[in-house]
Amino acid sequence: MAKKVKTIVKLNLPAGAATPAPPVGPALGQHGIPLMDFCTQYNQATADKRGQIIPVEITVFEDNSFTFVTKTPPASSLLIKAAGVEKGSSSVPSVKVGKVTQEQVKKIAEEKQADLNAKSTEAAVNIIKGTAQSMGIEVTE
Repeated sequence: MAKKVKTIVKLNLPAGAATPAPPVGPALGQHGIPLMDFCTQYNQATADKRGQIIPVEITVFEDNSFTFVTKTPPASSLLIKAAGVEKGSSSVPSVKVGKVTQEQVKKIAEEKQADLNAKSTEAAVNIIKGTAQSMGIEVTE
């Protein structure tokens, strides 16, 4: 018999560096999850991606056990890394903060496609281009 789901918690955490401090502690503590168990398992699962923010979806069951699934990093953080900038533009569309090539956008789209609502790579590329545009990052040929 399947366990009964109590709740699902979604968090964006630094890869390989989760601690019981906020935001993990308050978000998971209220559901009775053993914080150190989660942090240890998450850090082991994401140790190879240090330096990135990794979204995680935690399913909490009635008996306070849990499972989690890690996702790909947010498109915005991948674009910032590819463009070599610290953050997006504060006044879009007049101020452009960086540039990415069509090839970089395609690579990001292929990496993110599993988490995107896109049926094809071309559709995923268009989603990533839209994100870049809204961040003030120019897509060049």
